[in-house]
Amino acid sequence: MFSPMTRARLLGKAVECVSRVHLQSGAVCQKAAVKHSTPQIPPCDFKPDSYQAMSKQRLLEIRKQICNPMTMKVTYYKEPVFIHQGHMQWLWDMDGKRYLDLFAGVATVSVGHCNPRVTEAAVKQLEHLWHTTAIYIHPQIQEYAEKLASLLPEPLKVVYLTNSGSEANDLAMLMARVHTGNHDVITLRGSYHGGSPLAIGLTSNAAYKYPVASGFGCHNTMCPDVFRGVWGGNQCRDSPVQTIRECSCSPGHCQANGRYIEQMKEMFATTVPNRIAAFFGEPIQGVGGAVQYPKSFLKDTYKLVREKGGICIADEVQTGFGRTGSHFWGFQAHDVMPDIVTMAKGIGNGFPMGAVVTTEEIAGSFAKGVHFNTFGGNPVACAIGSSVLDTIAEDGLQENCAVVGTYLLTELAKLRDKHEIVGDVRGKGLMIGVEMVTDKVSRVPLPKEAMAEIFEDVKDMGVLIGTGGLYGQTFRIKPPMCITKEDVDFFLAVFDQALQNYETRR
Repeated sequence: MFSPMTRARLLGKAVECVSRVHLQSGAVCQKAAVKHSTPQIPPCDFKPDSYQAMSKQRLLEIRKQICNPMTMKVTYYKEPVFIHQGHMQWLWDMDGKRYLDLFAGVATVSVGHCNPRVTEAAVKQLEHLWHTTAIYIHPQIQEYAEKLASLLPEPLKVVYLTNSGSEANDLAMLMARVHTGNHDVITLRGSYHGGSPLAIGLTSNAAYKYPVASGFGCHNTMCPDVFRGVWGGNQCRDSPVQTIRECSCSPGHCQANGRYIEQMKEMFATTVPNRIAAFFGEPIQGVGGAVQYPKSFLKDTYKLVREKGGICIADEVQTGFGRTGSHFWGFQAHDVMPDIVTMAKGIGNGFPMGAVVTTEEIAGSFAKGVHFNTFGGNPVACAIGSSVLDTIAEDGLQENCAVVGTYLLTELAKLRDKHEIVGDVRGKGLMIGVEMVTDKVSRVPLPKEAMAEIFEDVKDMGVLIGTGGLYGQTFRIKPPMCITKEDVDFFLAVFDQALQNYETRR
């Protein structure tokens, strides 16, 4: 037996001997006193083309010198990934290394990179008609609008087509103000509703703000985050996995929800006029880190908003199109009926596209002026959007989100119980957040440097994920909806190994 001092010296030497080893697969693992096997990426029979264009060095030079400064600011990783080609849930870099994509271009690639069915629809339309505006009648816009509207409950049946989520939310805010005759709009802290000059007022995250006047009439209130917020417990949210916080609530009655609703009432009493225009809410916060609210929060909030003359807007940019598994739209799980639904990202599987769907009454109010969008609803976008809807239905992707997503969540919860730095696992379907902390008691966010180490390690072993949260403390997992349990098992092994590597280094 060694004395405590001798064991400490031996452990110190073992940690000093840690070296990075590149394996044949291109992955990177940590070789220490205990040798870990590197998780093996699942097989894939698709063969990418060989990259033969501009060098990585030249690409990076152009990115730094000619592309706008924000391009480098948002570039992931110390050693950036140079993507060359994609197929379904897989991406290949310029050197031919394959990655499992669990971020899907920020929850945008819904049915898989270059999905063959969607690609065929796009090519067919490109060979027939690229573009003409809504001043002429072409079949694609009518066919797509009817198909999209059929997937929403009554009375949400009037469709406006846009090019992005920011544009959709801009339009929805304008419609709310015109229809109600009121100006003030409420959102939740930590929300993200776009980066356009108007939508930035809705977004409640300082990282996206500029020191100029913007967002007149936009207000934010406390986010009912049952893990990091003031109140919350282990019975609060609609998820296969609950927070580890203790809860004193009786079954069916969430005390946290009541307290967060009191905060909403206080905002109405102190911050906004007696009449408001709208409330914007993501069914699950996206950029905010897959934050979920108490089960009745949106339902109670909608009631308060309507009492103040406002309308309720569901931002489905990230949660829509079956991603949450249990429902096609995220708002349906909250048992609410919004007056306007905005959507983008997964709507076009990566093609620039967005939409606003509302009621005939609100559309009638908005028709008093002229609204025109040159590219919204162009033939190519509509053909792609229609094929995406068909693919989701025919390939059972909403069901896949429910089955594979629930499996991933429950397995991630086991890693939460295993690793002290994993504070919370949350989400529904394939809309998942893993919040990292220094320890579970304090819930202090894991520092950005530590997050970056784990993030880089996961990438080096062949998996791409995202980050989010107000403090950058949450890993975001929002893959193409076609991933399999085999893919999930690979990621779990990689993530577990990355956490162990960090804990060993620490």
